[in-house]
Amino acid sequence: MAAKTLAQDHDLAFNLQMQEALAVSKAAHTSSVPNSPTGDAGIVDFTGEEEEFDFTSLILQDIARVDQERRDREFGEQEMKRLKVDLDRRIHDQKFAKELMNVPEGDWSKHGDNYQKPYSLSAGSSSSSSAIGNESFRVYCKGLVSEEMIGDTRAMVGGVGVAICDSTDNLIWEVKKVLGAEECKSPEIAELEAIVHGLDEALTFDLGRVTFFVDHFKVFQYVTGKVEARQSAVATLVNQVAVLQKKFSYCQPSLLTRNDVKFVFKLARDAIVSQIKWPEETSDGKTFKETCVICYEGITVDKIFSIDGCFHRFCFSCMKQHVEVKLLGGQTASCPSDGCKSEVKIERCATFLDPKLVNVMIQRKKEGSIGVSDKVYCPYPKCSELMVKAEVLEYTKQFFIGADQSGARKCMKCGLLFCTHCKVPWHHNVTCNEFRKTKGYQNAGDGMLKSLAQSKRWRQCIKCNNMVELVWGCYHITCRCGYEFCYTCGAEWKNKKATCLCPIWDERNIIRERNANPPRR
Repeated sequence: MAAKTLAQDHDLAFNLQMQEALAVSKAAHTSSVPNSPTGDAGIVDFTGEEEEFDFTSLILQDIARVDQERRDREFGEQEMKRLKVDLDRRIHDQKFAKELMNVPEGDWSKHGDNYQKPYSLSAGSSSSSSAIGNESFRVYCKGLVSEEMIGDTRAMVGGVGVAICDSTDNLIWEVKKVLGAEECKSPEIAELEAIVHGLDEALTFDLGRVTFFVDHFKVFQYVTGKVEARQSAVATLVNQVAVLQKKFSYCQPSLLTRNDVKFVFKLARDAIVSQIKWPEETSDGKTFKETCVICYEGITVDKIFSIDGCFHRFCFSCMKQHVEVKLLGGQTASCPSDGCKSEVKIERCATFLDPKLVNVMIQRKKEGSIGVSDKVYCPYPKCSELMVKAEVLEYTKQFFIGADQSGARKCMKCGLLFCTHCKVPWHHNVTCNEFRKTKGYQNAGDGMLKSLAQSKRWRQCIKCNNMVELVWGCYHITCRCGYEFCYTCGAEWKNKKATCLCPIWDERNIIRERNANPPRR
């Protein structure tokens, strides 16, 4: 009750002060005006055609803003205290868990139920600084600068991401921050800003021992003192990092690869994305749009595709065209951004691609991951499953005795038997040599191909079995699998030298006459 009465007295005093401030403010604004049309000095008529200015509303808005800032500050302080207590409790539990792991098995079986070490909030609050200060923590930092489209304008924007983890990489705290124009001048400045922000965050937790991680080699050389910064802005930030390092009992940098800081990379990228999107009212309500850097169209964020790894963003339509062109060229799709080699994840392309094309991408990726000489396809037209020779052999041994010698294989998809030597459905009770003399082999796909190759004088690579046709040039052939051989006899080339006595070229294949009227392209 006493506290309630005191609070009411404070509110009453505050209201009285505000009334006095309003009265003084009105008196100041209604001071004398020279050459007053009414002839009465010191009086301004607010009842005329001009609207009376609402001083009360303006001051009340300022009061509400200051009060909200005070509440936010108090909430932030309370959250920070709570996080420190949680961190201290985590350290306490980890230490107790290590103690339990070291208890002998005999003592544990006898007294295991009596081991206890409860965490005391009062004790934890008083000793949290020392407990936290003695533990080692990891601070991951990433700064990004990117040229983006903001509406119709191309601008440089930046962002930083920071994550604080314990010694076993359990996340404790993460934060992202937008960089200003001066901080976006170079990637080095953005990276150093991320380190400064990360160390500041670590100090707010009263951390004593930290290792901060970066993936930028040049910045790592700056902060380790191996290279001296020449730009004044970079040198200033390097000095700021050095000053912050001295505030810890232990603080050293460490260099990592991009994949190891991917989660803070995403935080920095999210900070950039927050600057390039803008709100827009639609029939369905308020939405956000951003500009696709390929087509320069304003696209709603739900139609924007973000590539894993680099987090570059493009609209569904542009990504669809990009992936389709790559597939038609027999390639796997990567990020369209210039110089970026991040792979486009196949499973995520289902949001904008036809399911058939997604299956084609899966097949292309599978083909690319298998060596040319290790591939085998199911000869049944309705299946055509791609398999690895070693895997399908192990699979067949479960159902077929003597698969090694006979060449019989069982498709891992359709379950039907086929011959890996003849590339046809399995010929029961007939050897491969006998089957190749029959019309069945000549009419089969592989037999027809060999007949066509013989009539066209194609040469088959003995390593990957691909057919090669010489249109023009010398007889030294380098297959796409890397095997080198003579086109005339098929003998292998070793160390860029022929092992046969065949001529290396024929003038008819080297010198070609130009057409008088070449075809238009």
